[in-house]
Amino acid sequence: MSQRQIIQAFEQYQKSRMQFVQTVADMATRQQNIELLQKAGVISMLRPLLLDVVPSIQQTAALALGRLAENNDNLAEAVVREDILPPLVQSLASQNRFYKKAAAFVLRAIAKHSPELSQAVVSCGGVNALVLCLEDFDPGVREAAAWALGFIARHNASLSQLVVDAGAAPLLMQCLQEPEIALKRIAASSLSDICKHSLELAQTVVDTGAIAHLARMILNPDAKLKRQVFSALSQISKHSVSLAEMIVDAEIFPAAMACLRDPDDYVRKNVITLMREVVKHTPELAQMIVNCGGLVTVIDYLDDSRGNLRLPGVMMLGYVAAHSENLAMAVILSKGVPQLALCLSEESEQHIKVAIVWSLGQIGHHTPEHARAVATAGLLPKLLQLYMDASSSEDLQAKSKKALKSILQKCTDVPLLEPLLYEAPSNILKHVVCQFSKVLPKDSKARRLFVTSGGLKKVQEIDAEAGSPLQEYINAINGCFPEEIVRYYSPGYSEVLLKRLESYQPA
Repeated sequence: MSQRQIIQAFEQYQKSRMQFVQTVADMATRQQNIELLQKAGVISMLRPLLLDVVPSIQQTAALALGRLAENNDNLAEAVVREDILPPLVQSLASQNRFYKKAAAFVLRAIAKHSPELSQAVVSCGGVNALVLCLEDFDPGVREAAAWALGFIARHNASLSQLVVDAGAAPLLMQCLQEPEIALKRIAASSLSDICKHSLELAQTVVDTGAIAHLARMILNPDAKLKRQVFSALSQISKHSVSLAEMIVDAEIFPAAMACLRDPDDYVRKNVITLMREVVKHTPELAQMIVNCGGLVTVIDYLDDSRGNLRLPGVMMLGYVAAHSENLAMAVILSKGVPQLALCLSEESEQHIKVAIVWSLGQIGHHTPEHARAVATAGLLPKLLQLYMDASSSEDLQAKSKKALKSILQKCTDVPLLEPLLYEAPSNILKHVVCQFSKVLPKDSKARRLFVTSGGLKKVQEIDAEAGSPLQEYINAINGCFPEEIVRYYSPGYSEVLLKRLESYQPA
């Protein structure tokens, strides 16, 4: 056999290996191929090719493994079982930039699925190797490493702490300051994933100077970067008053509100989320956002949004209103109640309705004036309907009941209360009747209206247990009217009159 034939045999073998890994990498991009590839034993076939003498075959094999693991958690587990991670991690320190990017992609694809798979990446030294890659000269390698570290950190506080302990936070901050937009995006996203779990982790990120650098990016023209910047600021501010105050001191408001005109839905949502996380802490922080025109912008945002995009805006109004009578009145004067009523009528998702109902309760529970604002929007019967609806979730029923009770206990408008007399179950009815027993003794016009509208007649028809609070409230109401009027509207009184008529003998 000639030398040429031997060389041809090796070249053919190399071409076949290259063709195989390229084909698998292409097939792995289509979900319908994944199960067939798994049954064919693709993971064990790719394993030796990661150690191939040809760098391009190594890189393509890693790319194929990453795509397979990304699409299917069973295949991600198979990569771990085949003991592929240790040699992959070891080679991160010595290989070229193309291989490093592919290897970091594999680690990310595995870590994304669960804390357990992320722990497998940690256990083989993956975090330390990825942190070293954050110092690589190539921005693409740094981006791939930052992305993988974010996917590890996002699962829970302990994994996030391991990422921080490996020294990732200051290096991610350096990535945030690099000129490449894609690297900035991923660095901001990973910092957000670290911050979200606890005050301590958020403080670690803040100590690297994150707030000032993030604040400089809020008006960047890149929408995807702004999404991550506002997400990171939200995750920092949610943990404590001091962190929220640091964000306010960085003069992010009112500049951030300009981003509510951004065409990107998620930029707007994340700005509103940041506002929600700031206002929830103290009345002073809530007042600062209100003074910046925050209520009007949020209410306009709710008008333009639908579905889950509305959720942070709905809750922001509730948090503002919860702090004080004055802040709740500011929500009312900004036309917040009609907007929440519109959202309640338009949304079908139960968790969104829960948030709306909670916010209405926070607005309406302060004083009779606040309760009137909610009641005049026609919301009391709606809250009652949600509470009584068998298709409402337990949480929605509980929040509707709580909101309804808290608003009823302040509501003093007889015409607004009266419709509930006819529909409310006894546990809600007692609160309605209680309010009548408080209002009617002091208001002669209300007493007259209560009689002519049929309210007094309805109260006489209520079957209350003797000695119960409900019966006491009924007695108090009856005490506001002449005895003959109460008798006239009592059940069976017409029969009594008829019997008297039958026995009556004219003179």
